[in-house]
Amino acid sequence: MGMSAEDERAASPRDEEWPEAEKAEKLARGAALKWASGVFYRPEKLEGLGHYRRRETQRNNSIQSRLKSTVQSYLEGVSAGLEQLRSAAQEVQGVCQDLGAARWALLDSADHFQGLQQMRKLMEEHVQLASVVQVLPQIFSVHEVFSHILQLLHGQHLLEAHVELMMVEQLRDDILSQLHLRGLSGAQATVLSYFSGLQDLNESLAKQLWDIVGSSLQLVREDPVLFVTAVRIIEREEKIDDTLLLEATFLPPGRPKGWRQKFYQVLQDTITGARFHAPRMDAEGPGLAKHLAVLQKDIVSELRVVKDLMVQCVPAHYNILSVCTATYHQALTSHLQEILREDLDKQGLFLLLEWALRVYHSPEMMGHPDLLPEVDVSALDPLMSSELVDQTERRYVMKVKASVFEWMQRTLEVEFKEWFREEEPETDHQGFFQSALPAIVMQMLNENIQVASLITNSLQQKIYNMALEELEAFLGRLREALVQCGKEHQQDRAVPKYYISHLLAVLNNNLALSNSVSSLHPDTACREVPGSLQAALDRMQKKATQLLLEELLLDLQPLCLQLPSRKWLSGSQLVGSMCEVIDKYAKDFSRVRKPVFTLLLAESELLVVNQYLRALLQRKMVCKSREEQGQLCHRLLQDATQLRELFCGLGLDRGQQSLEAVFALRELIYLKDPALLSLEVLGFITKYPDVSDEHISTLLDIRGDVSKEVRHVVLEMMAQHPQVLPEGYRPIFSTILVPVPELPFCLRKGKCA
Repeated sequence: MGMSAEDERAASPRDEEWPEAEKAEKLARGAALKWASGVFYRPEKLEGLGHYRRRETQRNNSIQSRLKSTVQSYLEGVSAGLEQLRSAAQEVQGVCQDLGAARWALLDSADHFQGLQQMRKLMEEHVQLASVVQVLPQIFSVHEVFSHILQLLHGQHLLEAHVELMMVEQLRDDILSQLHLRGLSGAQATVLSYFSGLQDLNESLAKQLWDIVGSSLQLVREDPVLFVTAVRIIEREEKIDDTLLLEATFLPPGRPKGWRQKFYQVLQDTITGARFHAPRMDAEGPGLAKHLAVLQKDIVSELRVVKDLMVQCVPAHYNILSVCTATYHQALTSHLQEILREDLDKQGLFLLLEWALRVYHSPEMMGHPDLLPEVDVSALDPLMSSELVDQTERRYVMKVKASVFEWMQRTLEVEFKEWFREEEPETDHQGFFQSALPAIVMQMLNENIQVASLITNSLQQKIYNMALEELEAFLGRLREALVQCGKEHQQDRAVPKYYISHLLAVLNNNLALSNSVSSLHPDTACREVPGSLQAALDRMQKKATQLLLEELLLDLQPLCLQLPSRKWLSGSQLVGSMCEVIDKYAKDFSRVRKPVFTLLLAESELLVVNQYLRALLQRKMVCKSREEQGQLCHRLLQDATQLRELFCGLGLDRGQQSLEAVFALRELIYLKDPALLSLEVLGFITKYPDVSDEHISTLLDIRGDVSKEVRHVVLEMMAQHPQVLPEGYRPIFSTILVPVPELPFCLRKGKCA
């Protein structure tokens, strides 16, 4: 399988020329050797050598045949391509010769082109003149057309008039456009002057259109044709405006007309002027209510016309119902603000608030079934802003406050006059004294709060707060009136005749007011009475109680002046007389309800104890013997026991009484051994911490058997045990002033004995 010498010689020049072929041949030989060594590596395989040789020879022959065929076809294609290249080169050469000839021919004809340019200009002028000649009849007939358009407008043939008007405008605009393109701006003034009648015709047509739009709500119900005609003309003009604006090459004078926007403006001005700029008579009270009722009726009626009729007469993109709804809404907003600038009374302010916040959105107006769901004002701004609502509510509260003050003042004046009548106050079914004052005051306040609840919760809360403030101020004025009545009674106890009865009625009224205040609160779960108001009620009760106790004191004082005395000590009916006075007043006190009745008994008992002790301490009686001590203690025991039984019989429990102080004081005087006084006094001052050194010193004087040393020990003990008044303690001794003992007279340089 090696190569012969001829093959090597033949391959040498080819290998030098085609190194890739040499590399391929080496690879092929290497592959063949590898294959042969793999096939014939065993001796018995050599028998098939001839078979393999024949097969490879046939395979080589086949490959060579295909290679020859392929090479032959490539050679034929190359020959055809070379032939075509030769033919193309000849044709290109011919074309170059023809182009050269044409170039020389064009150069020879350059002089003739100048004449053609002049001919082109003449042709353009001819075309323009021909166009002018064609429109000359139209131009000459412009003024005649103007007259015809005017006749059509007078006859309300608006569509025909508008068609002719558009034709004349188109003619004018074409001429102006041509002048604009050729830069002949000076000639435009002449054209505009010639077509000057167009402006008047446009204005006349526009006036008729806007009159129709202004009467649209009536026309769509009676004869919608005229309104539809106006809308069609407006839409034509709108399309012309849009076309001219899109071209943006030349904009004729008067464009864009913007008649659709003018349509909206006229419609809005008509709605606003017809309903909201008309003069109103009596803007307060009934007049304002009537005005708002007319507005409500007319707006609903007109919106129904727009929804049912006008919507069908205009294109859908007009959104005419939404536009009209928004116009009414905005006009109402401005109108209400204008009304609020006036000095409205409380009724007028209430009507406006109710109308804007309740009626406007109710099924009676914008929520009317005939308007839903197309009419929806929820997406618009509130008819009254939150700030304006709050401001109006405050104005309303101030008006109501003035009215409540005036009404309460009249009620107070009537009540004051009732106190001086020659009749007892009226009684309820249980026999308790009362007057109509609490019912009048609470009804007035409650009605105002309930009326405010028809508007908003915030207004109700404002009225509630105002009501409490006015009630508190009223209680202050009532207390002042009561003080004035008391002063007049002090000057003449016969005036008023039924002074005590009316004081008892005042206490019952005060209790009724206190029980009713919580019912005013808008929130039923919150029934707390404000602290300041409760304090005013307490002050009122305290003042009436004080005046009653002053009456009791005036009747008791003549009896108390007889305490202490030898006559009293020997067993007079002095305390019995005091019990009769107390019992008489207690019968009067029974005409007040129980909480106050118990209070009056307790205060009366404290007053009696205070006066009894005051008389005992201020007009001190010194016991000269042990027998007198026993007699004094016996009288104190009898008096205290009699008084205690009286008050217990009247319904005052022992635990609520202060008479125990008399019993304790009696024990202090009854103590047999003066040396034990310090312990007894310590217990006394612990129980009654408002006792002073002067009180104890006076009690020691009453005993008459206390030495200076014992007195010193007692007072020293008190100094070492200062007392603090506990919370809720009812003072007994602190209001009793003990007379200061007289100092012995001393010479300047002498010693006091």
